Amino acid sequence: MLTKPGVVYFAASGDSPGVVYPCTSPNVVCAGGTTMRRNAATFNFLQEAGWVFGGGGQSSIETIPSYQSTYIPSACSTHRCVPDLSFDADPYTGVYVYDTFPIEGIYYYEWLVVGGTSVSAPSLAGIVNTAGNFATSQGAEAAWIYYFSGPTFAGGYFTDITNGFCGFYMGFSAPAGYDFCTGVGVDKGYYAK
Repeated sequence: MLTKPGVVYFAASGDSPGVVYPCTSPNVVCAGGTTMRRNAATFNFLQEAGWVFGGGGQSSIETIPSYQSTYIPSACSTHRCVPDLSFDADPYTGVYVYDTFPIEGIYYYEWLVVGGTSVSAPSLAGIVNTAGNFATSQGAEAAWIYYFSGPTFAGGYFTDITNGFCGFYMGFSAPAGYDFCTGVGVDKGYYAK
């Protein structure tokens, strides 16, 4: 995969169990998925959990990049682990989009809720692009994510997701720290490096 210094590439982890390319490439930041839980009466936020349909796991081809072997050595052995971080991907709790595309020649002009990790990837890319301060390489950007998600920066830039399941037969869980469902967790929003 060709990359350009100073450009951060994001890829979706997929909406089914397992790992997919290009998300497993060490040259991209892999975006996983979460689901939001809200109070049914007040709609107040309750918690965020790993999305059951989010992709994740360990690549059988790509070797572990230095930024993962340095910061999450116990989670990954010899190959690239994904996702790196996550964003709301559940179509039931996803993002609103205004549809102006005609269906069979009719314009409906309506709001729709969409999801999937194909929402996670551009959403996270937007947060990083808004920050406007890119690392000199994709590996440096990913290393920055892992560095600032570590125990020294607990409560800093990322929220660790500690509940939920994903993977084949929901075989992965989202415990404290890095996991195959949500990576290092979810971004807390806009930040500048």
